[in-house]
Amino acid sequence: MFADNWPGHGPRTQRFEAEFARHIGADPDHVLFLNSCTSGLFLAVQMLGLGPGDEVVLPSAAFVAAANAVAASGARPVFCDVDPRTSNATAAHVEQALTPRTKAVLVLHYGGSPGDVEAVARLCRGRGIPLIEDAACAVASRIGDTACGMFGDIAVWSFDSAKVLVTGDGGMLHARTPELARKARTLAYHGLRHDSGFAAARVSPRWWELELETFGRRVVGNDLTAAIGSVQLARLPANITRRTEIARRYDQMLAGTEEIQLPPALPAGHVSSHYFYWVQMPPEIRDDVAADLLAQGVYTTFRYPPLHKIPAYGATDTELPGTDQVNERTLLLPLHQSLDDTDVRTVAEALLEAVARRTA
Repeated sequence: MFADNWPGHGPRTQRFEAEFARHIGADPDHVLFLNSCTSGLFLAVQMLGLGPGDEVVLPSAAFVAAANAVAASGARPVFCDVDPRTSNATAAHVEQALTPRTKAVLVLHYGGSPGDVEAVARLCRGRGIPLIEDAACAVASRIGDTACGMFGDIAVWSFDSAKVLVTGDGGMLHARTPELARKARTLAYHGLRHDSGFAAARVSPRWWELELETFGRRVVGNDLTAAIGSVQLARLPANITRRTEIARRYDQMLAGTEEIQLPPALPAGHVSSHYFYWVQMPPEIRDDVAADLLAQGVYTTFRYPPLHKIPAYGATDTELPGTDQVNERTLLLPLHQSLDDTDVRTVAEALLEAVARRTA
C-alpha cells in the first residue's frame, strides 16, 4: 500500500498522464488515464455525440471493441477494406466508404505499424470529419517525429495484460482540442464538473452538491495501476528494442521460403511498436500449419476476424477482398520481449517444418 494511503484516482495518475504526454509529445491536460482502451473507444464516440442516423467508417480488420463502441451508440459501423499485406486501411479505402452520413472515421494501426494514417488524417481534415485513432497496438509507433495517436482528433491506447506497455488493465486517451479534453474528463467521471468533493471544496462554498453537466460513466484509472504504468513506461524503450530485434530475427530465419510471406517493410520514417509479427501463406495450408505448431507447443493466432461478416453489425453482404485475403492467409507468431533467441529459433524452425510438411 502507498505511504499516503490513497490507491484511487490521484497524484500518481496525474504523474503517469504527464509522463505519457511527454512520450507522445502532447499537452498533459489533454491526456487522460482510463480503466481500459475499450472505455476510451466508447468515450470517444460519446465525446463526438454520435448516435442514430450517423455513420462511422472503420476497417473490418479491427478489434470488436471499436465496432461495439459505434454500434452501442446507435450509429452505424461502415466497414472499409484494408491492404492485404499491411492489414491497414489506406486513405483510398476510407474514401470509398464515405457517405454524406459519415460523422467520424476510426483507424487502427495494425500490429503497431503506423500505416496510411497521415493520408487518412489529411482526407478527414479536408472533409471536416473527426478522426479517431485506435492506437491500442501502437504505444511506441511513429512517423518521423510524430507519435501515432497525434494525427487524429481523439486517440486511445491499450495497456491490458497482452500489450507492450502493461498496467494489468488500463488505457490512455488523448484529445486534440481543449474542448474535447474537458469533455473527456467530465464524461469519464459520471458527467460531474468536479471529480471529488475535496476538489470541489476549493471552488464552491457547498462542495457536496452535484454539478452534473451530462450523463457519464466512471472509467478513470487509479493510482495503483498508474504506478505500474510509470514503471512500464520507463522500460518501454528497452522492450521495443528487444521486440524489434525479435522481428528482425524472424525476418532473417524465414526469408527465402516461397510459401511464407513476411510482413512488408516499413516505409521510410515509420517506426513500429512490433506488437504483432505476422506471416502469410496459402489459405489451404494456414489452418493446418497453425494446428501443427500448436501440437508442438507453439501457440499462434490470428487477429482480427473480419467484422463485416458479423451479422450483429448488419454488414454481411459487404465485399471487402483485401480483408478476406488477410483473414484467410495470415498467422501471428509469438512476439514478446521476454522471448530469448532460442525461443525465436524454435518457433521459426517449427514454422518452416510445418509449411514444408503441408506443401510437400
